[in-house]
Amino acid sequence: MEFELNAYGKVNLGLDVLRKREDGYHEVKMIMQTVKVFDRLTFSDIQEDKIELSSNLSFLPVNKDNLVYRACDMIKKEYGILSGVKIHLDKHIPVAAGMAGGSTDAAAALVGMNKLFGLKISQDKLMEYGVKLGADVPYCIMRGTALSEGIGEVLTKLPPMPRCYILIAKPPISVSTKMVYENLHADRLSYHPDIDGMIDALRAGSLKGITDRMGNVLETVTVERYPIIEDIKRRMLDDGAMNALMSGSGPTVFGIYEDEEKARSTMKELRYKKLAKQAFVVLPFNTDFNR
Repeated sequence: MEFELNAYGKVNLGLDVLRKREDGYHEVKMIMQTVKVFDRLTFSDIQEDKIELSSNLSFLPVNKDNLVYRACDMIKKEYGILSGVKIHLDKHIPVAAGMAGGSTDAAAALVGMNKLFGLKISQDKLMEYGVKLGADVPYCIMRGTALSEGIGEVLTKLPPMPRCYILIAKPPISVSTKMVYENLHADRLSYHPDIDGMIDALRAGSLKGITDRMGNVLETVTVERYPIIEDIKRRMLDDGAMNALMSGSGPTVFGIYEDEEKARSTMKELRYKKLAKQAFVVLPFNTDFNR
């Protein structure tokens, strides 16, 4: 048996950190949105009891240091699967970019193992396994537009984001999520994005209501260390974006546009000026796991 699954990336329309918990994790309140840029995973079963992982990117680990490998290993052990699995990861989501690339690949691995071995695991159960791999993995199984709370694992489905064009730009730097959270002082934040107001705007189908409330408190750490993030945001806003924001812990920046041509023009400019190593225009994505 062989099949493919697409693992879609995400952006954070709003990201607030409420406090640092006693266990060291941060309590968050975020609006997550899946976007139409994806990695592709090809699954096939093999007789030998092993996990065989390969990728189009030579620098990615293909052992237990990769979340895909760990997801497959978890399911094999949990369900006593003695045959093996072969997976090829064709990677296109920017790496270490604040778009949940590793988490969405792990989510696809859980869904793929469920399908490959006919395990009939419910989505809720897959999400329980997912949180053991990473806080964003349950959301990457659910996908679409969602409110994310707790450490990211408490999810509430929201009405889909209105149609728009999302320009995604990854500057030629990488940012450590661990570094960002270690340097965030949640108790000293003077600004918190209006997450509840954004939920109301989503329910009303108001794109302007959403973009007017976009905010990410992690910018207080990342932008200070990497000014190129602010440069990209300013270029997007000057070129007609309704708003622009860093996604997750960065460094990817995204801008929301009503006009596709304006978005594509800015994309070309960001590439030409070498502000973005990777840049593309995509649509919001609100479909359950499929090919």
